[in-house]
Amino acid sequence: MKTLESMEEFKERKSTGKHIFMFSADWCPDCRIIEPILPEIEEKYSEYTLVYVDRDKFIDLCIDLDVFGIPSFLAFENGEELGRFVSKDRKTKEEIENFIDSLSS
Repeated sequence: MKTLESMEEFKERKSTGKHIFMFSADWCPDCRIIEPILPEIEEKYSEYTLVYVDRDKFIDLCIDLDVFGIPSFLAFENGEELGRFVSKDRKTKEEIENFIDSLSS
């Protein structure tokens, strides 16, 4: 999984290609729970680039995008938001896959 390094990178990734931004934090136990399944999800949905966004490093971006709970996922394709799975609740592999599957329907 790629790690977001700058706002410029966010703007570039958001506007080109298909990306799913995962908002997370090192201290978040619910975020750590899903870490082991992320490589499998990345492989299954290889048409998307998964990008880790450190919520603490990019708090202004979280505020701008109304991401107040983590882990949360926002999907973009060529500048258009395809969908979001945003809440403070723990996510299961099935829920994450259902979210990604819903992006193409």
